Amino acid sequence: MKFNQETSEGSNRFTGYGDGYFLINEERHEGSLIVTAETVAAWPVTDFAELAAEHFAMLLDYAPEVVLFGTGKTIRFPHPRLTAALTNAHIGVEVMDSQAACRTFNILMGEDRKVLAVLLG
Repeated sequence: MKFNQETSEGSNRFTGYGDGYFLINEERHEGSLIVTAETVAAWPVTDFAELAAEHFAMLLDYAPEVVLFGTGKTIRFPHPRLTAALTNAHIGVEVMDSQAACRTFNILMGEDRKVLAVLLG
């Protein structure tokens, strides 16, 4: 799917996605990602079964208000102990499929929220 291009200087926006990739500002990225307004970085998780508490704890460094966890094509909820570092820091965690996470990220960015998307690729 391709989105209409947003023209917000200096902010990352999802401009499309498909099987195995995400377009961020028209640039193709594959694999699992961490995305903020300013950053696109690899997330060292390739499969839901590999998730560990430290994968979510590393997101604290970005100091988001909310984390959108895109779990791939289907919604899969991580055990609460995995996201405890975020919830203990009063950071919201929303779990959804990756396509919904991309769309929600763009909406929250439009509201100037400090949002982080973490996506399984």
